[in-house]
Amino acid sequence: MLFTPMEKGQGLVEYAFILVLVAILVIAVLYILGPIIGNVFSSLNDSLSNV
Repeated sequence: MLFTPMEKGQGLVEYAFILVLVAILVIAVLYILGPIIGNVFSSLNDSLSNV
């Protein structure tokens, strides 16, 4: 017990770090692909309104 490392909060910090990295990745992908996806839905809406 004397030589056990103090790692009680380490797992929580690692999960939080992974969550932040995933959130940054999702924001970056949406920032890059957002206009493309918006154009697809706009063209789909235009084609459906012409029917």
